[in-house]
Amino acid sequence: MRLGPRSIAALTLITAIGVVAFGWPLLADAEAGVTAHAQDAPWLFAALLPLLVAVVVATISDGGVDAKAVAMLGVLAAVGAALRPLGAGTAGLEPMFFLMVLSGRVLGPGFGFVLGSVTMFASALLTGGVGPWMPFQMLAMGWFTMVAGLLPGSGRLRGRAETLLLAGYGFAAAFAYGTVMNLYGWTIVPGLGSGISFQAGDPVHENLVRFLAYCVATSLGWDLGRAVLTAVLTLTVGGTLLKALRRATRRAAFETQVTFEASETPSAR
Repeated sequence: MRLGPRSIAALTLITAIGVVAFGWPLLADAEAGVTAHAQDAPWLFAALLPLLVAVVVATISDGGVDAKAVAMLGVLAAVGAALRPLGAGTAGLEPMFFLMVLSGRVLGPGFGFVLGSVTMFASALLTGGVGPWMPFQMLAMGWFTMVAGLLPGSGRLRGRAETLLLAGYGFAAAFAYGTVMNLYGWTIVPGLGSGISFQAGDPVHENLVRFLAYCVATSLGWDLGRAVLTAVLTLTVGGTLLKALRRATRRAAFETQVTFEASETPSAR
């Protein structure tokens, strides 16, 4: 489903808000209460929900989504939410990530962003993982799924080459997701050690060096498990699932305009 100008504007606005929400502590001075970063969550969540609705409404206005697409959004979000508890808490093994990659690829970046965010929200409710981190997870997963829809060759690349592309993206993006979420947690956890702790007011490049050390020390193994599982599942069952998703979208015919024709009056005998 293609992006129109309204969808692009809505996604750009959400992304800008998300970048500010994740990154503002890096620009805070030494006297700023960066531990209050956790208290951003209610405000971010309050802004995120209407913006997600705005993306859906904008996509409908641009002619790319109808009731059938919204129904598919609900089905895929439910499946993704059900997959997450299967591996969460065990070395980062989260099978929902590979489903988000494939869904974003087939259904496009706008649909992908909404799907990723809604799936993370639903899985948080399902697993009891509701907390100040949840809206940040929704943003990160939305970006994860959206970029899958922006990968090149969506109209012509098929078969093994496509699954290799998606597996490579899933592997790299799993690390990117973990890194983005680390940026949220790192700025609000004090006393980690001088080499990896966030220091409010320090130059950005010095904090980024500490942040890299923090990622290596705390989450590299977890992110590696997520990345490997995403790539393996994409390579093994990705081709079959891509065909199923594409068959479903063709049958749904999201962008087909409904027209009505007058029936012919039968001739009198």
